[in-house]
Amino acid sequence: MPGPDLFLDSSALFAGIASPTGAARALLLLGETQQIQLTISEQVVAETERAVARKIPAALSLVRQAILHSGVKILPDPPFADIQACLSWMNDPTDVPILVAALNARVDFLVTLKRKHFLEDVTIAQKSGLRIGTPGDALAWVREQLVR
Repeated sequence: MPGPDLFLDSSALFAGIASPTGAARALLLLGETQQIQLTISEQVVAETERAVARKIPAALSLVRQAILHSGVKILPDPPFADIQACLSWMNDPTDVPILVAALNARVDFLVTLKRKHFLEDVTIAQKSGLRIGTPGDALAWVREQLVR
C-alpha cells in the first residue's frame, strides 16, 4: 500500500509530465513505484490536457499514458454544493474545485505551482487544514515520511 497521498493540481502534473527532471517528475516516479499515492480530479486531467495541447501539442497523446503509468488515482470532480460552501476561502473561484477535490479525497498534501492562487495566501491552508506547497516542498515532506 502506498505511503503518503498527494493531490496534484494541473500545474504540478504538467510540470511532472513536461520535464524529465525536477521535483514534480520525482513525485510521478514515486507514484509509479507505489511509494506514494497520487490523486487528481477530472478537472485536473482536463486542465493538464489543455495546457499540453497549447504548449507541447506533440505530447498530448502521452498525457493519459503518463497518468496511468504513474498510478494516479482520478476522482470525479466535487459536487457543486461542496464547491459553493468553500467559495469564500479563495480569491480565485476557478481553483476552489481543486481545493475541494483535495479536501474530499482526504489527501495528505496539495501540490501546486500556483503561487498567487494557493501558496501566497496562507489562510487557504489554515481554512482547509491541508498541507499546501510546491512539488519541491511536497518531495521534502515525502522524504521525511518515508524515512520514518
